[in-house]
Amino acid sequence: MSPAALSPEALEARLAEAAAAVEETLDALLPQGEGPESRLWEAMRYGALGGGKRLRAFLVLESAALFGVCGTRSRRVAAAAECLHAYSLIHDDLPAMDDDDLRRGRPTTHRAFDEATAILAGDALQSRAFEILAEEATHENPFTRCELVRSLAAAAGARGMAGGQMIDMQAEARAASGEPLRDLGAVAHLQRLKTGALIGFSCAAGAILGGADATRRQALEAYAQDFGLAFQIRDDLLDHEGDEAEAGKRLHKDEEAGKATFVDLLGLEGARERASMLAAQAAARLECFGPAAEALKAAARFAALRRR
Repeated sequence: MSPAALSPEALEARLAEAAAAVEETLDALLPQGEGPESRLWEAMRYGALGGGKRLRAFLVLESAALFGVCGTRSRRVAAAAECLHAYSLIHDDLPAMDDDDLRRGRPTTHRAFDEATAILAGDALQSRAFEILAEEATHENPFTRCELVRSLAAAAGARGMAGGQMIDMQAEARAASGEPLRDLGAVAHLQRLKTGALIGFSCAAGAILGGADATRRQALEAYAQDFGLAFQIRDDLLDHEGDEAEAGKRLHKDEEAGKATFVDLLGLEGARERASMLAAQAAARLECFGPAAEALKAAARFAALRRR
């Protein structure tokens, strides 16, 4: 750890500050709504507000800060990323997907409302994410706005989160038939799409907003890929040995479904070592930014060691 490295306490404070700023922005961008559609806005707000690590938002804000991007722009992009993340969680929790009743320590959206409302809330949050990016308040340059929209669409679609969810469902079906996915490369590919794609957008967004050169954008994208895998390996470790009350969601789901995880394939110690290695590798990707990237480096360490 370098002398300038952020302490865990300083990082926690920085994460909390980012979460509060983005929560305020989301609250403004997701109004209460009026008329018969107000129930939809209520469900959207329920799914998007009031909890979560806001790690993707933090990555947007910190990557944008590397290029001196003003807070209003980066907060709007961070809010768009969180809208898309909330949509994915709402849909992942549905009975047709992961069938979860608990998220962030409270009932999932389809339990708090109903399945049809949850589906619509997820759909509307996804649409709102792109609407936010397309608005002039996000950036005065239409080409920058188009690149943000294109990049988020790629992260959300068949080559990103939706594709990863499809592979995950197929893996669960294979496990149920007695042929679980046991290939480490295939599991890593699944997670790069399902989890890593939005993390990748969140890191690249700052470079897009700041008009960064290819070298610096590629450094952030490489960081995001290592960060995303470290984050997912830690997720698998927490699912295996974490505390459900602290996590705020049901644990041992993959184990019950018979799906292979990084813990299954690497063992407990092997998974811990791989997460630590990836976190260190992610931090090393950012040397070109100097001390300005210390918060992102600390976030990589946090991804590999977090408790929830």
